[in-house]
Amino acid sequence: MEAENLKKGIFFGVIGAVLIGLQPVVANSRPESIDPYMFAAMTVIVEALIFFPIMMLERRKIKNNYNGNLNPEELDSLLNGYRKNLPLLLFVGSAFAVGMIMFFIGYQLAGAINGSLAQKSTVFFALFFGWLILHEKITKKQLFFSILLFFGLVLAVTQASFNILELNLGVIILLLMSLLWMFTHTITKPLFEKKEATPAQMVCMRNAIGGLILFSTYFLFYPAENIIFYFEDSINVFWFILMGAVYSCGLFCWYKCLYYLNVSKASILVSPTPIVTAFFATLFLGEFFTFFHFIGTIVIVFSIYMIMREKQSEI
Repeated sequence: MEAENLKKGIFFGVIGAVLIGLQPVVANSRPESIDPYMFAAMTVIVEALIFFPIMMLERRKIKNNYNGNLNPEELDSLLNGYRKNLPLLLFVGSAFAVGMIMFFIGYQLAGAINGSLAQKSTVFFALFFGWLILHEKITKKQLFFSILLFFGLVLAVTQASFNILELNLGVIILLLMSLLWMFTHTITKPLFEKKEATPAQMVCMRNAIGGLILFSTYFLFYPAENIIFYFEDSINVFWFILMGAVYSCGLFCWYKCLYYLNVSKASILVSPTPIVTAFFATLFLGEFFTFFHFIGTIVIVFSIYMIMREKQSEI
């Protein structure tokens, strides 16, 4: 059984790594006429629509497991616990909505390769907020390899000049986005531990809330006639669906990987996503994967491996 779970975990992890690695390439391949705000709004709306049936199937499964496996309180908490956390859900939805705008602007400015490396800082921010908010332990080894991770990042994105003052604005935006997203991930973790929400429920709701916020506020920054323009052209609709589908499928594979493997093994498995991004960005976007990108990627992936290996040894 354990060997079978390992095979399934590796399968979903590899597929997830490819899909996650494709996200920056799809983001930067969109038509120039689609602004980041609308692209973010439609991406999260498509995500919500994809995860809605997954959430409903999950709810049915929870109800079917009720007989003998769950007490009435646990059942009610899993199905309706989110109602007690509506203010938190509104914040999470807003944070991820803002984060998606930062995602598209950041990648547009940084490029797919530099951006994908910057996004690996999520590992450090997960450790930091886990320590700050959840009082999780950080070892000296994890701290050392977190510093090494940032060394690899700066080496790659500055092409070994190490001039922090001239750091690409897109990289800075993606670092801030990673910080924001890992903060929201950290504050929602207790909901899963208290069985007041499920991952599919959280993804569907945060994207539905984020989509509504972005779509309803779009008119404050852009002319209303843009909406007609975007939906009249089937090419734009194609890119909305493609981005939402790639993002959703990558997220689904990540959660399936977590189902079969622990978080440390799953994180190590998807850590080479910058390599996937570099391959497709070179192929489709004409970006150059330099020697310093290669060295920086090796340092970052190795640092993630050592950080998560240390985390696994604590379990």
